[in-house]
Amino acid sequence: MSHRRMKVLSWHRVMVILLIALQISILVFVISGYSKKIDLINLILIITSYCVVLYIISKDDKSSYKLTWTILILLFPVFGGLLYLLFNLQFPTAKVSRVIAKIKFESQSLFAPKENILPIIAEENAEILPLVKYLQGYAGFPVYQNTQTEYLTPGELMFKRLIEELKKAEHYIFLEYFIIQEGLMWNSILEILQKKAKQGIDIRVIYDDIGCFLLLPKNYQKTLESMGIHCVVFNAVHPIIATIQNYRDHRKIAVIDGKTAFTGGINLADEYINAVDKHGHWKDASIMIRGDAAWSFTLMFLQMWSLCKNTIENYNKYRPQQTQILSDGYVQPYADNPIDSENVGENIYLNIINNSKKYVYINTPYLILDDTVVSALKLAAKSGVDVRIVTPHHWDKWFVHMVTRSYYRELILVGVKIYEYSKGFVHSKTFVSDDKVATVGTTNLDFRSLYLHFECGVLLYDNHSVIEIKKDYLDTLEVCQEITMIDCEYNLFTELIQKILRIFAPLM
Repeated sequence: MSHRRMKVLSWHRVMVILLIALQISILVFVISGYSKKIDLINLILIITSYCVVLYIISKDDKSSYKLTWTILILLFPVFGGLLYLLFNLQFPTAKVSRVIAKIKFESQSLFAPKENILPIIAEENAEILPLVKYLQGYAGFPVYQNTQTEYLTPGELMFKRLIEELKKAEHYIFLEYFIIQEGLMWNSILEILQKKAKQGIDIRVIYDDIGCFLLLPKNYQKTLESMGIHCVVFNAVHPIIATIQNYRDHRKIAVIDGKTAFTGGINLADEYINAVDKHGHWKDASIMIRGDAAWSFTLMFLQMWSLCKNTIENYNKYRPQQTQILSDGYVQPYADNPIDSENVGENIYLNIINNSKKYVYINTPYLILDDTVVSALKLAAKSGVDVRIVTPHHWDKWFVHMVTRSYYRELILVGVKIYEYSKGFVHSKTFVSDDKVATVGTTNLDFRSLYLHFECGVLLYDNHSVIEIKKDYLDTLEVCQEITMIDCEYNLFTELIQKILRIFAPLM
């Protein structure tokens, strides 16, 4: 570990890790045969485990989660049920759910655009209407015109545009990121934020505590506050085993004056702009939007700020004066959260796959799928749709990459084309289909992103960026290796490891 990392890894964070490890050790000690009356304790725990299995089966939940937890509990009946109770039935989650419901009640109506353009879409392009109506009518995220977009890849281009827009800020800058790390990218941004704060501009930053756990010094929030930058840490890590710690803010949002917004896969750290070589060339994607649709990201940020601070904002205070912009198709920002039962990100992906007629091209750093998504991909390929998926060749987590590769064979068998990005690590999260619809966002194709993280993205319809995303995808294939069935012939040990890891994929 470098001297810099040693400095960042403060004693506070060492103690958090040690205290969590201590709790796990005590739990194992109590149930492993060293305590008094162990037979009675074991019997109670086993009965508890079987009751928990019945509870899990009766729940309205993903079958993958049910199966994984059931297998885990039956394999380890003494402590499996207790482990489930520790991680899934705790008070803080219900409390957060109530707070989110209150925030949505106070702010949801403000998402509505000045005019309803659903009748226009119904007349011009009825094919996309069901997805538009789902997001606007049910999930609460309206579709906009009067908006322009720019697809930005790789991260170096997004960084350049972000710097340009930050310098133009006149009223406020809102930044919400899973990862912030000191270096060329963040230090350049921070320099601008400090100058703008001295000018009286409202600067706010949200970062995730797990995402930055080993990357930022302890109490970095106070460091930013001392510079005049308002800051909150999402879901600060505490030395207790708790369900709530599993929920992370994986979103990447930058909003300038409510008129310009950025989102996509790019965090504020140097590997995302290839200033450092972490896993080979880092291939990522982002999108910048100007105009009415940026208001949705302003509200998303303020909702998260309200959640972290436990306050209700004067949302209308941040609404920009409307300016006329030459519309470029339709733009529909969206968000997803793990507290409610609505899997917005997954539903968008499934809708795009299921409604593809000619092709669907997918970038994802991880491919850890539930049966619903696997079935949709396979059915599309069997129906003659050109389904292509690009994943990294250079992995960042070996066990996750092992699980990713475990899906290759069954997908290739039905005609899905799988590619690995030979130059390094692809971190883009993009879907594009039939030259009509695309999405750029933060949601990976894995269980954690789809069900346990706060995420966001932008849907694009009949927009020039749809064609840019397709072009970039086809250009990327030129530096990818297509995976064949021969490449999927692993040795017995590797296949065994893949099968074991895949059983527990929903917990990754």
